[in-house]
Amino acid sequence: MIRFLLNDRLVVVEDIAADTTVLDYLRGNTETRTTSHEQRTGTKEGCCSGDCGACTVVVGEPEGDQLKYKTMNACIALMPSLHGKQLLTVEDLAGSHQAGQHNKKPELHPVQQALVDHHGSQCGFCTPGIVMSLFALYQEIAADHERTESKPDVLEALGGNLCRCTGYRPLIDAANSLDNAQPDDEFFRNREQTLSELQTIEQQGSVNTNGAFIPVNEDELASYLVDHPDARILAGGTDLGLDVTQQLKHLDKLVSVKNIPSLQTIYEDGHHDGNSELVIGSAVTFRSIKSIFTRYYPEFAHMLDRLGSQQIRNQGTLGGNIGNASPIGDTPPVLLALDASLDLRRGDTVRNIPLDRFFLDYKKTELKSGEYIARIRIPKDRHQLKVYKLSKRYGDDISTVLAAINLQTNDDGQITKARVALGGMAAIPRRARLCEQVLTGSQLNDETLRQAKAAIRQEFKPMSDVRASSEYRLEAAGNLLERYFMELSGQKVRIICHA
Repeated sequence: MIRFLLNDRLVVVEDIAADTTVLDYLRGNTETRTTSHEQRTGTKEGCCSGDCGACTVVVGEPEGDQLKYKTMNACIALMPSLHGKQLLTVEDLAGSHQAGQHNKKPELHPVQQALVDHHGSQCGFCTPGIVMSLFALYQEIAADHERTESKPDVLEALGGNLCRCTGYRPLIDAANSLDNAQPDDEFFRNREQTLSELQTIEQQGSVNTNGAFIPVNEDELASYLVDHPDARILAGGTDLGLDVTQQLKHLDKLVSVKNIPSLQTIYEDGHHDGNSELVIGSAVTFRSIKSIFTRYYPEFAHMLDRLGSQQIRNQGTLGGNIGNASPIGDTPPVLLALDASLDLRRGDTVRNIPLDRFFLDYKKTELKSGEYIARIRIPKDRHQLKVYKLSKRYGDDISTVLAAINLQTNDDGQITKARVALGGMAAIPRRARLCEQVLTGSQLNDETLRQAKAAIRQEFKPMSDVRASSEYRLEAAGNLLERYFMELSGQKVRIICHA
């Protein structure tokens, strides 16, 4: 049975399909298979694809000895993802800061009051999702209240809420007004009790109910997948949820990996030759890896800010972005440029393969029946990595073309190693091997650039679609390589945007 806290109430779910979305559960939509009677209609149904933010809710989950609150798109989140977590909706906020005043009319939560004070309520449809994004920001400020690190970014927190009425300035003003607020609500006061209750759920072991299996360690996961190779793996669900909401598929067998600690760890692995790797569990979320990527791969970290919204980055995982095998996934080209490899496990057997052998064809990978991505290994070699993403919208949009370029040069300016990987240019994320051959051993000059750009045109035949024509993609990829050359040689790059 799936167990979670709905605010402070323990909920045990056993009578609904595993592929029911959290949004349908909350609203009790009659057109779905859910038998929920929560009727929490404050959470709105907008795009049903994780884009607009109208359905934003907040989940609290244990991270070590702390309780962390994060936003989530309820429209594409599936019910097994709630196991062992606390779920909060806009209905939970009013009165939550009035300790011991149960007979009084509930007052607005500070984030709700901030929106009123700064005239940021808009038409009301998107407002509940905005409230929940601000609530998560408020809790993050509360958790970091004694720390001296940089404060959470307001625009990042609100970037996944696309208000139809516009008027974003009042929303930002409301968010900024919370910066110096002293945290004081029932969630902050009760965080230790909530954490204890969630840990109690975790200690009750794995769950196998109504089409959902939730293991607590990798041995259970590996054994289940050998016996049920047709099961779909649920990590963040930011893409898998679209199968339900957009493709109207029924996923009758899900195995959730978000309750397996070993798949959410990051560590360094040293080699006998003095080199080392960064080893990342496949269920580590995009937001969780940003700080360590900022230290080792700052260009990668910067690109992550443009990967979906904060709601997506809170839930989406590095392993899921690879395993999805989309030709426009944002992280695979960067990992290809960094010579990453994968630990793949089936039963008790683990094998390591280079990432550039993993993608075979559109949506086809090297994964064998019953096998899963356990860890991603990234060498910490010297690198000059640059990552360029072109998309119709700057943020919260998928790539039209993504170029990850990583060259190593010697003191004479000769290119000694070249890695050029492109997304959106083929059926799979791919290294530009002909381009790499031209670059390796050459000088960093105009003639080398000309030949390298010609190699890209020779090697790639991208498709034309609603995002760009084939010719645009080819021209863009070559121009991004030229930009890399300019930046590496210290030239100023002037970027002109045409509406």
